[in-house]
Amino acid sequence: MKVLESERLRLRGLTLDDAPFVLKLLNEPSWLRFIGDRGIRTLEGAQGYIRDVPLASYARHGFGLLAVELKADGAALGMCGLLKRDTLEDVDIGFAFFPEHWGRGYAKEAAAAVLAHARTTLGLQRIAAIVDPTNASSVKLLERLGFQYERPIRMSPEAAEISLYLSRG
Repeated sequence: MKVLESERLRLRGLTLDDAPFVLKLLNEPSWLRFIGDRGIRTLEGAQGYIRDVPLASYARHGFGLLAVELKADGAALGMCGLLKRDTLEDVDIGFAFFPEHWGRGYAKEAAAAVLAHARTTLGLQRIAAIVDPTNASSVKLLERLGFQYERPIRMSPEAAEISLYLSRG
């Protein structure tokens, strides 16, 4: 998986060694509230998640969720990347950061790097994003990145309604 860089950040492919970081992020209250409980409670479970989600996506699609780190010291801030879900027509961008790193522009910087890579290297012109409509910070970020609200959707019949946004390059 290609490493992406921005002014302050390095985005790199996840490895099984990232299990402690992934375990912590997937159990953050903000992840649980806005993204959903993946049921990952152990390092072994986190390794399984890494194998089944990012590593499988890298192998299948050539892209996936990436670890976002500060260039200066390698501190793990969160994840950002592209996903191809069976339930969505388009590839979508996803991001999640530890709350202590919110409000510093890291999510926008990481997402902009991912979008640039998606358009220039992968040739994707239309990219989706899904967001809990009550997640005002993520909605605002998507809009600043040029995404426009498309419509409400449900990822499954029993799932809560979320918002679909689209960015057309």
